[in-house]
Amino acid sequence: MESYETLNSTETITANTKAVRFGWLYLILAVLAGLVMPIQSRVNGALGTKLADPVAASLVSFATGLILLVFLSIFLPSARAGAKMIPLALREKRFPRWYLSAGGVGALVVFSQTLTVPLVGVALFTVSIVTGQTIGSMLVDRIGFGPAGRRKINVVRASGALLTIVGVLWAVSPRLEGRESVASLILPLLIPVTVGFLMGFQAAMNGVQSQVYGTPIAATLVNFSVGAVLLVLLLLVRLPFTGPPQELPTQWWYYLGGPLGCIFIGLSAYLVKHLGVLLTGLGMIGGQLVGSLLIDLVVPAPGALVNTATIGGTLLTLGAVGLASMAGSKNPKPH
Repeated sequence: MESYETLNSTETITANTKAVRFGWLYLILAVLAGLVMPIQSRVNGALGTKLADPVAASLVSFATGLILLVFLSIFLPSARAGAKMIPLALREKRFPRWYLSAGGVGALVVFSQTLTVPLVGVALFTVSIVTGQTIGSMLVDRIGFGPAGRRKINVVRASGALLTIVGVLWAVSPRLEGRESVASLILPLLIPVTVGFLMGFQAAMNGVQSQVYGTPIAATLVNFSVGAVLLVLLLLVRLPFTGPPQELPTQWWYYLGGPLGCIFIGLSAYLVKHLGVLLTGLGMIGGQLVGSLLIDLVVPAPGALVNTATIGGTLLTLGAVGLASMAGSKNPKPH
C-alpha cells in the first residue's frame, strides 16, 4: 500500500501539472483576445472617418456592444443571473463603488486617441500606451489589487515586461522614421502613458466585479454602460462647437467594433483571476501585434509597412510574454 506521503506528493504533482497546462491555455486566450483589438481599431477608425467624428464613432461602438450585452443578459441564463446581481452587489457594497469607474477608462482611451494621435502618430501612441499598461499591470500585481491576489514581480517577470516594450518599439520603428525629436513630444506622450497605466487597474476592477457578479458578461455590461454614459456627456458638451456627426452608414461591418470590444473586455475580466493583471496584459499586447501584422499583410491600410523590424519585434514580444509566463506559473503570493 502506498504511503500517505506518496499519495499526497502524487496529487500535488498532478495539481501543479494541471495548473501549468491551464495557465498556458489562459495565456493563449489572452493572445487571442488581443487579436481582436487591431480589427476593432480598423473598424472604429473607418467609422470615425465616415462620421467625421471619432467620439461619435466610439459612442456607436459602445452602443452596439451594449445592445449585444443586454440581449445576452435577457436570453442567456448565466448572464441574466449576473445582471440581477448588479444592483444587489452595489446595495450590499460587495466591492468599492468607485470600481465602476473601470468603464470610464475606455472613454479615456478614446479621448487620448482623439487628442494625441494627430500630434504624435499611431506608432508613438502605441509605444506610449503599452509602456503605461505594462507599468500599471506590474504595480497592480505587486500590491495585490486584482482578484488574483498579490504576485511577486521577480527579475524574470520584470525582464519579460521590459522586453515587451522593446519588442513593441522595434515592431513600430519603421513608422517612426522621419519624425521629429521624441523629446519635443514628451508632454503629448504623457497622456497615453497615463491612460495605459490606468488600463491595468481597469482590468483588475473588472476582474473583481466579474467574481462578485458570477460572470464576466455582467462586468462587461457595467463597463459598457458607464463608458456609454460618459461618451454621451462628452458628445453633448462638444455638440455646440462641432455640430452633429454625419449620417450613420448602412454597411453592417461598421458596427462590429462594439461586439469585438465585448470579447476583449469580457475575456480580460475573466483572465485576470487566473493569470494576474500583468500576464493578461502582456498576452493581449502580443495578440495585438500579431493581429496588426496579419491585417497589414492581408488587408493593408495606406502607409502600412511590413519588414524585418515589424516581424522581429512581434516575435520578440511573443517571446517576452512566454518568458514572463514562466515566472508567473508559480502560485501567487498570498495577501
